[in-house]
Amino acid sequence: MNDELSLSKTIWIATGNKGKAKEFKFLLKDHQLYFLKDLPDYQGPEETGSSFEENARIKAQALQKRKPKEWVLGEDSGLEVPALNNAPGIYSARYAGLGATDTDNLNLLLKNMKHLTGERRSAAFISHIVALSPEGKNHSIQGKVEGHIIYEPIGSEGFGYDPIFIPKGETKSFAQLGVEYKNNYSHRAKAVQMFLQQIKYKNS
Repeated sequence: MNDELSLSKTIWIATGNKGKAKEFKFLLKDHQLYFLKDLPDYQGPEETGSSFEENARIKAQALQKRKPKEWVLGEDSGLEVPALNNAPGIYSARYAGLGATDTDNLNLLLKNMKHLTGERRSAAFISHIVALSPEGKNHSIQGKVEGHIIYEPIGSEGFGYDPIFIPKGETKSFAQLGVEYKNNYSHRAKAVQMFLQQIKYKNS
């Protein structure tokens, strides 16, 4: 079966995160997008996976049960610091505990890294997407951006750990580089770009 993602197709995205939703709206601007806010009675699944891919698949499969005739996309992302055994990793959104704010998570990470210097402050943002087509095909893609963690937040754009992450080859944080930069070079942008290329290649 042809699972081409045509411009007439809608995509349901399994996220309630406003920052992610805003990025997806730009990255998939040629498609009609729906998010969890459009299913007010929907109860998201527990993220019990041990990797970004597993959690993304859990989200996608749960949403597909509600929207079996549509494309559904699950995404899980986070920040990995090798010197901290890849923490916060899959717990990035709740690093400081359930209900923690972005600031809580960011401050805890800085506290846990205060003894680290030089190369030991290296980090990577990872975004893993699992997209399921109405025909049952699935696509699993990972986007990654390497960089390092600075000592204090700089910049006012973005969300999450953006104010303390400087991508490799840059001198400013994600929060300083802004929306236009992230829409082209972020981990999520890379994952979406690869997903769209994969769909195009498989159906060309």
